[in-house]
Amino acid sequence: MRRPPPQLLVAVCLIGAAASGCGLGSGESPGGASILITRDFGAVEVGSTAVKQVPGGETVMRFLQRNFKVATRYGGGFVQSINGISGGRVGGRAFDWSYYINGIEAPSGAAATKLNDGDSVWWDHHDWGAAIHIPAVVGAFPEPFIHGRGGRRVPLRIECGEGSKAACDEVSARMSSAGAKPATAALGERSNLDILRILVGLWPDVRRDNATSQLDRGPGASGVFARFTADGKRLEILNPSGQVTETLGAGAGLVAATSIGEQAPTWIVTGTDDAGVLAAARMLTKAALAGHFALALAPGGRHLRVPEGAG
Repeated sequence: MRRPPPQLLVAVCLIGAAASGCGLGSGESPGGASILITRDFGAVEVGSTAVKQVPGGETVMRFLQRNFKVATRYGGGFVQSINGISGGRVGGRAFDWSYYINGIEAPSGAAATKLNDGDSVWWDHHDWGAAIHIPAVVGAFPEPFIHGRGGRRVPLRIECGEGSKAACDEVSARMSSAGAKPATAALGERSNLDILRILVGLWPDVRRDNATSQLDRGPGASGVFARFTADGKRLEILNPSGQVTETLGAGAGLVAATSIGEQAPTWIVTGTDDAGVLAAARMLTKAALAGHFALALAPGGRHLRVPEGAG
């Protein structure tokens, strides 16, 4: 018997975020929406489109059905196939569709999720045997920093590790250029607000955070197919099955995102040394991150899709 799809298992509460007063209103440039369809963790594009205006009462499901051939299940609330690509088992492994709005895992089934002005919707068909729950991805950059989630912008704070000023300044400048309005703080500063965070620093410093420390437990815990060795000097890249395919040393960097429960995502800009952290900071561009669940940088400037070997 098949397990319910990740769309059914994942329920991120957007109402709580709105009720807490954390939102700052709609993004600065509302209007329109886009949709991207991929497979294998973004490695292969199936199709994409955009509209200049979102009809009143539009849902993610209706938006999808207007533009692609869709088969549904569970009473029409969840997607079974898009353009003939179906959920199921391939080679003994489970594959299914998951979707993200502004880089954040969907709150519920597509038929029950409202489409808001400015939303960037991303559907991906992938192996979910190693990670049913992938709470956030980086490939919708500069989202979610512009339009947030649930139609409300969310405050952004960049948290800087000691000794990582150059990388932190780089991140701050890139976020400001993208249209975000970040505050800055030292790593580890506490807050009761539900805020988007970007943690910048060497891995031993960044991993002290509860959200980022999930990477140590593998993709099943964090949704990120990469992890650092205990000393933080090597970065291991994993494949869709969660196996190590490549180990990077000095100068390696990583841009990834995760979260805990219903919290807003925490982005990670880190590396094996100062050069790696700065290299990761320089990857915060739409061109570099587009279509990536996470992105690693090998010494010498080679970009690695994370998970590696997808597609």
